[in-house]
Amino acid sequence: MSEVTDAVRPRTIHLGLGAFFRAHQAFYTHHADQLTGEPTGIHAFTGRRPDAAQALAAQGFGYTLIERGAAGDRLELITSIRNASAGADLDAWRSAWREPELQLITLTITEAGYRVTQDDLGALQAERPGSAMARLLDGLQTRRRAGLPPIAVVSCDNLAGNGGVLSGRVADLAARWDPELADWIAAGVSFPSTMVDRITPATTDADRDQATAWIASRPGGQTVDRMPVVCEPFTEWVIAGDFPAGRPAWDRVGVAFVEDVEPYERRKLWLLNAGHSMLAYVGLALGRTTIDQAMTDPRCTDLLEALWAAAAQVLPFEQAEIDKATAALRDRFTNPRIRHNLAQIASDGSQKLPNRTLGIYRARRSAGLPLDPGTPATLAGWLIHLGTDLVNDQGVAELRAKFDRAGASDPSAQVPIMLDHFGRDLADDHELAAAVHDQLKQLADR
Repeated sequence: MSEVTDAVRPRTIHLGLGAFFRAHQAFYTHHADQLTGEPTGIHAFTGRRPDAAQALAAQGFGYTLIERGAAGDRLELITSIRNASAGADLDAWRSAWREPELQLITLTITEAGYRVTQDDLGALQAERPGSAMARLLDGLQTRRRAGLPPIAVVSCDNLAGNGGVLSGRVADLAARWDPELADWIAAGVSFPSTMVDRITPATTDADRDQATAWIASRPGGQTVDRMPVVCEPFTEWVIAGDFPAGRPAWDRVGVAFVEDVEPYERRKLWLLNAGHSMLAYVGLALGRTTIDQAMTDPRCTDLLEALWAAAAQVLPFEQAEIDKATAALRDRFTNPRIRHNLAQIASDGSQKLPNRTLGIYRARRSAGLPLDPGTPATLAGWLIHLGTDLVNDQGVAELRAKFDRAGASDPSAQVPIMLDHFGRDLADDHELAAAVHDQLKQLADR
């Protein structure tokens, strides 16, 4: 991959060298750099294991991005990563933070990665940070001690209000470790909030063979690609916040910069995520296994359209923007070449449903709007799902214990217990309970 050179000293650090980062942030930075002709570059760090960094280094840090559309694939060489290191390499980590022209750090971590424990404070005091939060504080401290200016810290995940959450965790840990560092962070470091969206399925051996054949057909350079990433053509990135040290020209390659990211998070949650949950539970109950299969069943698509129409009435967007978003979702959901398994989407429903499906329900109730069919259908499908061997949801143990204490072994008997579990407002809604019972009967008859 001869296009990748060592001439650019990366102005971005990234923590979490996974497929989504390479299909999303690295993709946008690549296109911004190509457009402006002024490469900024990324120094990417793994979580802990060095494997991904070593594999990328072996092929010069470039890799193939395979956009898998319904009509075929589009392959592209991504060259925005200019260095990659193991997360445990503290020398490389601190060196990257001492780069004078560093602009920002992006992070793709799980919700668990935001946790701060007493061990983090001890690790920082011993100068051996291990967790994501401790490593971030170590990097910021390195930059402050070097007399360099603050930068932006950008979360790229599905956590609502991620910038505010991260800022709070960092401020708390910094105050306990070094008040001077806490003051320096408060005075200049920014924590933009973001909404990110792009489906990125697992890369297969066939994908690696495809990328290698394509790379080998290009003139000169690398002839093997063992680190391609596969994604859908659709991608979206919405950011609210400041960048005190500058940033790549993301605004010129499709990234939306807004005053408040929360409405966009809610749009994604109630259209994409709530739609996914409904298709997962109803689709599984009807014998479907993937999203695109569920989209061939009018019993699923009729409910999906009704759910979207219900959500549109309580979202702060013009109907034209809602129509644009749902049209894109129809294309995404019907793409047969991006296999999105319903059983995978159905995982952790006890944690997802309150913000997704029940978020729409409560917003409509507050607005005095009638019950939508999507809520009872999703809840009925979820109850049926709980009786299968496909359940992957640690949070459902408490609800199952309530079922056992009440001797409620079938979904119909479980309805009032489930509704009470999710909130007294649901338990007192007799119309909702009746609608869930009706959906259970319809799904059983089908």
